[in-house]
Amino acid sequence: MRGLQSVDTIGVVGAGTMGSGIAQVAAASGYDVILRDIEQDFIDSGFESIRSSLDRFVTKEAMTESEADDVVDSITGTTELSDLAAADVIVEAALEDMEVKQDIFSDLDDVVPEDVVLATNTSTLSITAIASVTDRPELVVGLHFMNPVPIMDGVELVVGEKTDDDVVQFAHDLAADLGKETWESDDRPGFVTNRILIPWINEGIRAYDEGVASKEDIDRGMKLGTNVPMGPLELADHIGLDICLDASETLHEELGDRYKPAYLLKRKVEAGDLGKKTGTGFYDY
Repeated sequence: MRGLQSVDTIGVVGAGTMGSGIAQVAAASGYDVILRDIEQDFIDSGFESIRSSLDRFVTKEAMTESEADDVVDSITGTTELSDLAAADVIVEAALEDMEVKQDIFSDLDDVVPEDVVLATNTSTLSITAIASVTDRPELVVGLHFMNPVPIMDGVELVVGEKTDDDVVQFAHDLAADLGKETWESDDRPGFVTNRILIPWINEGIRAYDEGVASKEDIDRGMKLGTNVPMGPLELADHIGLDICLDASETLHEELGDRYKPAYLLKRKVEAGDLGKKTGTGFYDY
């Protein structure tokens, strides 16, 4: 296993919301980044998201225009998985689908050097199952970044059945070097955050659907009553209702009916109203 002192380049698989955010944070922390996705359009969209995020930091005078340019210049986009062979650690942030992730990890196992740690940003799926398709399960670990990655301070570190203790420490150290604080979870469905968060969101949606209160009052009540920055409906929109539904269905399958998705959540996703990213969810954006 490569130690943190030997990590110069971080590979990121997936240029969507999470992948582009991870790439931005890694580049802003002084690393070279290889950002890979299956289509150039996805990579271009990822770079647009990164530039938009950096522009907000510049507007708030949290960084200079020159510093923002340096971040972008430190990221190389590619559609070739083989280009990730130059990375010293990989963070996968592709679709939240076990088959997709296992295919990626199997391919990465063949492409990148055998001493490279492979991390997954999965929010609900088994680290152990993802690692099982590789010849290095001891080097596979969960690094679950929070959305939006450049803003949120936390990273959930998930320990698979065969994850080596040195890899766990490496993951803690890498997250700290990216300016993040960590907490550990065993490899159980939903880990810590989504095991608790998803039923909270679902219950907020049910309360709205059953007419307990308006969506505004549900969110306002939870913000004022529990000191959270967003209520459940607003947060669901920001996460993406499709992502919330996927997480809820995974937890429902693993843990039973207490995680059954709210009917209105399923209806919104079927209608294509996925939240902030589509312009309409529970609120309009």
